[in-house]
Amino acid sequence: MLEQAWYKQRVWLKALRPLSALFVALTKHRRQQYVSGNKVIWQSPVPLVIVGNISVGGTGKSPLVIWLVNWLREQGYKPGVISRGYGANPASFPFSVTSATLPAEGGDEPVMIARRTSAPLVIDPDRPAAARYLLQEFDCDIIISDDGMQHYALGRDIEIAVVDGQRGFANERCLPEGPLREPVERLASVDFIVMNGKAEHVLNYPFAEMHLVAGDIQPVDIHSEQEGLAPVQFARGHAKVHGVAAIGNPERFFIALEQFGMKVKRHAFSDHHAYEISDFSFADGESIIMTEKDAVKCAHIPLKDAWYMPVDAQLDTEFADKLAEHLKALKFKK
Repeated sequence: MLEQAWYKQRVWLKALRPLSALFVALTKHRRQQYVSGNKVIWQSPVPLVIVGNISVGGTGKSPLVIWLVNWLREQGYKPGVISRGYGANPASFPFSVTSATLPAEGGDEPVMIARRTSAPLVIDPDRPAAARYLLQEFDCDIIISDDGMQHYALGRDIEIAVVDGQRGFANERCLPEGPLREPVERLASVDFIVMNGKAEHVLNYPFAEMHLVAGDIQPVDIHSEQEGLAPVQFARGHAKVHGVAAIGNPERFFIALEQFGMKVKRHAFSDHHAYEISDFSFADGESIIMTEKDAVKCAHIPLKDAWYMPVDAQLDTEFADKLAEHLKALKFKK
C-alpha cells in the first residue's frame, strides 16, 4: 500500500521522484495563477477561516473545527461551516447538512460536525458556492472551511494548518513519492500551525499543541438496548475489545483505547469507508468500539454491544488569545 510505503520511507519510492517534481511544479504554478491575479479569488464579506493541512489523509481537522465553532460562539460570533463533503451524494449542490442528514447523503465528517455543533453547514466541491449559499440562507458572521487549504479560488483571512504530531510528514516528499499536497515550506505562509498530539518529529516552525481528550463511551445506536452498562463501568470492565477505525491514522485511536487499559483487536479500514454488516464478521461476543465518525455511518447496522468514543480538542489559552487578536484585527480591516 502506497501510504504505508510513505511512512516507512521505502527506498523504491525514489523512482517516483520525477512525477513528484512535476506535481510540485504544477501545484506552484496553479497557486501563482491566483496570487498574481490571473485567476479570480472569491472574497467573503465576513471573516473566513481555513482549517486544512498539507498532507493526504486525516490529521485531526474535524475536532479542531468543532472546537472553533464552540470557541467562536463563546466570543459572540455566529459561525457557519463549509466543506467539500467527501463521499457525499446529495441530490444537488450546494447542500445544507443537518444532524438528521444521512452520511451517504451529506458525508461522514460533515454529518458528525453538524450533530456535535448544530452549526449551519453547507457542502459543495465549489467552496465559494458553498460559502455564498451559507451566507444567503443562514445568519452567520464568520465562516470556517473544513479543509480547502489548496482550494485557492476561496479567499481566506486566516489559515490554520493541522499537523499529525505522531506521523509528521513521512519522507517530506510531495505526491506520489510522498504524502504531501504541498511542500513543507508552505507552512511558512499560514497564520497558525496546530500540532495534533506531541510532536515526534522536528518542525522548524512555531506551533500550538492540540490534545484530543476522550469523552464518555456512547452506544452506536442510541435506540437499542446496550446491556445497561454505564460508560465508565464499560471502560473499566471490558478487558478485550474490537477496535474499529476508518480514519486517517487508525493507530492513534487504537492506542487511545489501550490507554484505558483495554486489550484491542485492531480492525483498520480506509478513511471514509462505507461500512456493511459483513465488515463486522469478526464479532465474537466481545464489545466493539469505534470512532465517532465511524459511528455516524454504522447507526443503521444491527450491531450488538457496539460503542463509540468521542474526542474533544483541547488547546492552550495562548493559541486562543492569538486567534482572538487576529480576528480583532480583521474587524478593523473590514
